[in-house]
Amino acid sequence: METYLETERLALRRFTADDVDLLIELDSDPAVMRYLTGGEPTEPQIVRDLYLPNILAGYERWGGDFGLFAAHEKDGGAFIGWFILRPERDGPLDEVELGYRLRQAAWGRGYATEGSRALLGKAFTQLGVRLVWAETMTVNHGSRNIMKKLDMTHTDTIPTPPDMEMVEGSEQGGVRYEITKEQWEGR
Repeated sequence: METYLETERLALRRFTADDVDLLIELDSDPAVMRYLTGGEPTEPQIVRDLYLPNILAGYERWGGDFGLFAAHEKDGGAFIGWFILRPERDGPLDEVELGYRLRQAAWGRGYATEGSRALLGKAFTQLGVRLVWAETMTVNHGSRNIMKKLDMTHTDTIPTPPDMEMVEGSEQGGVRYEITKEQWEGR
């Protein structure tokens, strides 16, 4: 399997049709889904019929440069979750979203920061990106701390999407962080 990106401890690769069980398992953990669905697992059929086909179609749409990437520990190969680096569906290719969803076993080990830093570097040096953004719920302090570690700037407060009103803390809305190529170069 071809590696998309490597860090000191992680290997990121494109998902394949054979990875459906990894995605189902990740999205079945209530703690992982806490700030996404209020802890409700994603139905396996939705992962199979909607999510994975959309992930695979994204590689075609963007020539493999952008999308959702499976993350594995280089030492032992354990699947730890995924990272995302992609533009909006019909948005400009030089403005991309950064994100991640990691298994609980990978929490608190610096993987989200490590993988995200490497993706920022790739975006700004190889992919012609000028702006990277990330969004999370206001109450998701773990993700907000990672965005700050990445030198991203809090740029906006955003409303909670209607489908997330059942999530704890949703009344506080969300936050958007951004970093430009110039800011990244000047760190």
